[in-house]
Amino acid sequence: MSISFRGTGVALVTPFHSDGSIDFASLSKLIDHVIHNGVDYLVALGTTAETPTLSKDEKKQVLAHVVQHNAGRVPVVCGMGGNNTAEVLSLIAEYDWTGVSGILSVSPYYNKPTQEGIYQHFKAIAQACPLPIILYNVPGRTSGNILPATAVRLANEFNHIVAIKEASGNMKQCMEYVQTAPAHFAILSGDDDLIVPQAAIGFSGVISVAANCFTKDFTTMVKAALEGDFATAKERHYKLLKGIDLLFAEGNPAGVKCVLQEMNICGDSLRLPLVKVSGSTKQAIQAFVQSL
Repeated sequence: MSISFRGTGVALVTPFHSDGSIDFASLSKLIDHVIHNGVDYLVALGTTAETPTLSKDEKKQVLAHVVQHNAGRVPVVCGMGGNNTAEVLSLIAEYDWTGVSGILSVSPYYNKPTQEGIYQHFKAIAQACPLPIILYNVPGRTSGNILPATAVRLANEFNHIVAIKEASGNMKQCMEYVQTAPAHFAILSGDDDLIVPQAAIGFSGVISVAANCFTKDFTTMVKAALEGDFATAKERHYKLLKGIDLLFAEGNPAGVKCVLQEMNICGDSLRLPLVKVSGSTKQAIQAFVQSL
């Protein structure tokens, strides 16, 4: 596959108006902001986009808008996963993939399949999807863990399974991924606060939440770490660490939307069951943004 997902991908938020409708003008502003400040590719319709609260039509509208406004400047990845394999296959067949460079597919959540079930789920997706596929392992949200042996089995069987977003936070497992992965299979971080040490052990990049808002510092940090300039990477890491913690203090993407509102990029409205950050967290976020 010719597309490289090295560097910083950004899991875009979905801006909403105060009435809950999608704010496409602010989404355009966000896309321009992150591209101008150095992200390598965009990820639409990830968890950070509040995708579970978007209708099927809204998801297609968001993807179409991201592709259109990006206008080929950087690759676009689309979140396309779920815990009903047949439904995912149906959506893959239904979507317009023009201008999309790959999909990010989360491990099935809630119903807790075995490793064989995870393998069969992604095998079915790989057989149905013509695009490069990034697997997504996030046990804290799915209650299941894609073991390295399962991911490597899939990558060895399907050349267009090209990467995994690994968000277990387990550095021993991270090292096993790097050590056992075939040459075409990139290991990407799903933990903004771990990418610098993960780059040191062989990760190829990150799909980031913080890159929505702390974009320039974050992309500079990742680029430096991947180039082996750990002095620069460490300086940016500790500069951003408190801010990254604040982004997740009361759930994602409430924190990042609070920062984006401070930056006049979009409002801080969310769809239930998510709510805005508390007053105390908002004050802490405001103080951090001013300190930058």
